[in-house]
Amino acid sequence: MRVVGIRRAGGPVEVAALSGDGAAVTVLARLEEFWADAAGFLAADPAGDPVPAADVEFVPPVLPGARVVCIGLNYLKHVAEGSYAGEGVPPYPTLFARWTASLTVDGAEIPVPADEDGLDWEGEVVAYVGSTLVDATPEEALAAVVGYSTFNDVTSRRAQKLTSQWILGKNGDRSGPLGPLVPAAEVGDLRDGLRVTTRVNGETVQDGRTDEMVYTVGDTLSLVSRTLTLRPGDLLATGTPSGVGYARTPPWLMQPGDVVEVEVERLGVLTNRIVGTSAREVARRGR
Repeated sequence: MRVVGIRRAGGPVEVAALSGDGAAVTVLARLEEFWADAAGFLAADPAGDPVPAADVEFVPPVLPGARVVCIGLNYLKHVAEGSYAGEGVPPYPTLFARWTASLTVDGAEIPVPADEDGLDWEGEVVAYVGSTLVDATPEEALAAVVGYSTFNDVTSRRAQKLTSQWILGKNGDRSGPLGPLVPAAEVGDLRDGLRVTTRVNGETVQDGRTDEMVYTVGDTLSLVSRTLTLRPGDLLATGTPSGVGYARTPPWLMQPGDVVEVEVERLGVLTNRIVGTSAREVARRGR
């Protein structure tokens, strides 16, 4: 099953199952209802009449108040290519946050902010929390994960490096595209090593496997739960493999017109096009 968020005729956000060919969706529940029992909805067969995909707007199946926790350095080779090169593996994961307003979906256009020379790619896997976690063990935390998505943590590097805090560079408009949610039971354990590949204009720029992660999903969610309560619908972005653009010689950043794809084994392909900053003005005038 592939699960997406939809909106019909400006109505409330609903969660739906996407057909195999992507041509139709079957509504499962309203957004809040779905996250009140995500495991139950994901375990059941979709019922109801299919709705043509052309008749709906696709949106992230994410609660407005959800926490989006991100691991900044979680693949050994990515640690080595970045600003922590030569310092070894940090004893704890480097965590930062995204706001849900930065999230978008497959097919969305991603604008380059006005002060940036381009945008960087970071192909990742996102894990979705399905039950409340407080002081959870790693085993309890992993068991609470109900699904995974392909994710691209598209980054504004200039904004990211203005200070030691990364949040500005990680929250550009529509800079966090998510693929459909796939139930955890269909994905299996990330420690088995799912292939994560990123392509820009058809050229492979990242090629890693999830068994290269330093900090596992269970360990990281457990750590977070010891400080703050994780709730159904919260997300964990698990970090990116090596091969990002800013670490190359010379640096390579995506420009308007470029197409970026992130493909994760068992999760599918996420495709987005980069556009100019004027797209932000168009969105503002459309409000």
